[in-house]
Amino acid sequence: MPQGPLGIDLPDSAATEGLGVALARAFPGAAVGAVVHLRGDLGSGKTTCARSLLHALGVTGIVRSPTYTLVDTYSVADLTCVHVDLYRLQSSSEVEELGLRDLTGPNYLMLVEWPEKGGLAVPPADLKLQLQYAGEARRALLVAASPTGSSWLAKLAIDTSLRVYVSNLT
Repeated sequence: MPQGPLGIDLPDSAATEGLGVALARAFPGAAVGAVVHLRGDLGSGKTTCARSLLHALGVTGIVRSPTYTLVDTYSVADLTCVHVDLYRLQSSSEVEELGLRDLTGPNYLMLVEWPEKGGLAVPPADLKLQLQYAGEARRALLVAASPTGSSWLAKLAIDTSLRVYVSNLT
């Protein structure tokens, strides 16, 4: 059964970090792998959420936005986490040169900030995360884009740590 979109109110940075932790807990697993597209204006929380997710999966050390490096990879047990930021790129051919398709599949989790900059050169999402401003706060909308994404979203929807923030749980 497909999982419908999930709306989450993020009143502050701690809530955005909590979403990242919850995403890590609900992650379908290294054997499956996944691709997440993170969309939103500058400063909307894409990197904050990604950083929190990566730390919750076991990445140690500093996790920065890969705005200048474009692609950062982190190894955790049997999982390679790939954090991509396409903000500075101008064409899908520039994205194609990054070889992102080689960094997907089982044992890979790819988080892509600004996926719209890469067109068809960006691997398709399993989960789409849109972050937007809501006054002084933020709002997240998560949409499954594959069976893996549906499974992930279903697990996320029952995460009790998010219940206070989720605006459309039935």
